[in-house]
Parts: sequence; C-alpha cells; structure tokens
Amino acid sequence: MNQVPTYTKKDFASSQEIRWCPGCGNYSILNAIQTTVAKIGKRREDVCFVSGIGCSSRLPYYMNTYGMHTIHGRALGFASGVKIQNPNLSVWVATGDGDALSIGGNHFIHAIRRNLDLNIVIFNNEIYGLTKGQYSPTSKYGLVTKSSPYGTAEEPFSPASLAIGSGATFFARTIDNDIKHIQDILMRAYEHKGISIVEVLQNCVIFNDGAHDTYADRTIKEENTVRIEHGKPMIFGANKDKGIVLTGGATPVAKVVKIGENGITEKDLLVHDEKQESPLLANLLTTFKHPTHPLPLGIFRDVDRPRYEEAVYKQIEDVQKKKTERTVRDVLTSGDTWVIN
Repeated sequence: MNQVPTYTKKDFASSQEIRWCPGCGNYSILNAIQTTVAKIGKRREDVCFVSGIGCSSRLPYYMNTYGMHTIHGRALGFASGVKIQNPNLSVWVATGDGDALSIGGNHFIHAIRRNLDLNIVIFNNEIYGLTKGQYSPTSKYGLVTKSSPYGTAEEPFSPASLAIGSGATFFARTIDNDIKHIQDILMRAYEHKGISIVEVLQNCVIFNDGAHDTYADRTIKEENTVRIEHGKPMIFGANKDKGIVLTGGATPVAKVVKIGENGITEKDLLVHDEKQESPLLANLLTTFKHPTHPLPLGIFRDVDRPRYEEAVYKQIEDVQKKKTERTVRDVLTSGDTWVIN
C-alpha cells in the first residue's frame, strides 16, 4: 500500500544541531516550512530540499527529507535536474538574496522562463551574512557595510520585479515574524503547478538588524503594509481606513486614499486579482514601498502556463511511440517470417 503516513512538524525535523545565530529570522522560516511540509500529503522520501551557499542554505540539514547542499548560485540548476529526473518529487529550493540574485541570477531567470514545478523560498535579509556582512543585490542604496564603507552606490534589485518581469507564474511575499502567514503562502506555493517564488523578508540580527523594521515592527506595520488577497479591495492601516485607488486613465497611477474622505468608499478601491493573465497589476504592485505606498504582503500572481518537465516527458513519449511504430512497420514490410511460441 502507498498510503501516506500522518505526519507532524516533528517528523520533518532532523537530528542536526541548528547553527544559526540566536534571534535569526531563519528559525521562524524553518518552523513554517516543517509545519507546512507535514501537511502537504507527501511521504518524506518524496520531498527534496536543495540549497546553494549562504546562511539559508543550511536548511536541508534541518529537514528530515532528501536534500542537496550544492554550490554557490547553482541550487536551481541542481533542483531543475532533480525535478526533470523525477517529476513526482516535491522539490523545494532554499536560497538567499545573494545566492539567488547575484551569482545565481542567470539560473533564477531561466528557471522562471522554463516554469518548472519548483518551490523557491528566498530568504531576503539584504546582506551577505555567512561571509560576515558584505552588501548584497538587495541591500538598500547607501548602506554602509564591510564591502561598502562609504555606502553602496548601487540601486537594489527587487526580487518581486525581477520575478514578475521574468514571467513568474507565482510570486508571493511574506515576513519572518508572521509564521501563520508564511505557512499559508507556502501551502499555496506548493499547490501551484509551475514555478513558485516566495520572498520572505528575514532579519539578520548580526549584520543587518532591523532592515525590515518599517514592515515588521508591530507598532507601525499595519500602516506600512497591505495584505493583498484575491478578490478583495486593497485596504490597510491600523484602523483599516486607508486604501489604494487607480487614477490616470490610460496610464494608471496607484494612489493612497483615506476611506470616507472626498466621497471615497470601499467600492472605489483597487481590487486584487492574482489570476489576471496580464502581469500589469502584479508589476504595479512590485513598485509599492514605503514611504509612498504600503508594501504588499501576499500573493501577487498565480496563473497557469505549460511546465517544462511536462513538455520534456511528452517529447520522450512521442519519440518512443514513433520508434515503436517504425520498428513494427519495418518488421511487417521485411518479408521475414516470425514464429511466436
């Protein structure tokens, strides 16, 4: 029988000692991943975690599943091979903002282009933590680090903009101090058939402490973030009295308004549509950030598109079928006598 056992979070926790700094946001992400994977209905031997290099990339050691700790920036190349070789595996990639978007940037965009059924979790702490505090592709402009003692002179990458712009069929953003939200997003990522990318805003207490406080601090987060939910108007604020409207006609502009002022009601607000085939709305959301707009948390986009591994196996089946038909035809037209005992 192939009945899947009933698992708990503890079943997916390995015996390895967890070696992250006390207070690191990675602990809550690991907790959420272990809890979610226990619920997805897959045997442990049918789950594989792949990582590259970085603090986040230690995660496969802490999962009681198959795992691969690979080389810097190449996790998606290994994960792609794993998924193509065994499409029945649930393949997850644990990566960081440096691992995925710097040395691994080429693999990142091409994995998206192929739309493999991979679940990519980006631990975004906006710093290189494992190598002791150099600035990363997502570090804020002007950030003083060991490799930028006078402040960075580069604009940061937006993982959301890069993913949506590369054609991601699923992108979501969450934050490390909301484990329930992480779990909900990870489950939706697993349910999506195709590439799923989950950016987790994660705090590095040693080298970039407080990088996400504008969105993580419980005293101000409601004013600075908006939870986007499919089919619901974009409302935010501690008193749920603010929202987003579109103005500008042919060239729409997203504007923050106060509900009740100037005749604005909930019916006037922008309604989120994660299933929209066009990436226009998702792209617009990637531009939202403090102080002009609330930062969106939730699923930006979730659409269907053909998957690479399905196309590859369809090609293999077609070639095998043609070879079989050709062999039978050659035998029937050869004039040879075949005796079947």
